[in-house]
Amino acid sequence: MNDFLRIITHARRFKSALKELGIEQLEEVKIKLQKIIDDRIAEEKAAQVENAERNEKIRKLRELLATEGIEPDELLDGSSEKQGRRAMRQPKYEIWNEAGEHITWTGQGRMPNVFKARIETGESLDTFLIDQ
Repeated sequence: MNDFLRIITHARRFKSALKELGIEQLEEVKIKLQKIIDDRIAEEKAAQVENAERNEKIRKLRELLATEGIEPDELLDGSSEKQGRRAMRQPKYEIWNEAGEHITWTGQGRMPNVFKARIETGESLDTFLIDQ
């Protein structure tokens, strides 16, 4: 595609590439190219109209929010309070490895290798549940 653009956007290269075409063929290319240009212009005008309508709707909604005393940011999260970080999950499973380390797991995310190894030997995950 880069070669095509390099040729078509440079006058001498373009003329050289088209020198083997007859007048009839050039007229066909001209008609097809004009159709593509007209379609592109129509698409851009339609997009501009659509964008203008959308911007007008946004402006009206902002005015409505301002009259009601609502900030646009309040609509994003559903509350007027800022939410902090989510509380840490409590561990659901625990195990002691061969080195005497206490390893816990919440049950979410990747399972620690120590748990995987013990489960592969036939133990049930329920044996590692923390009594709550």
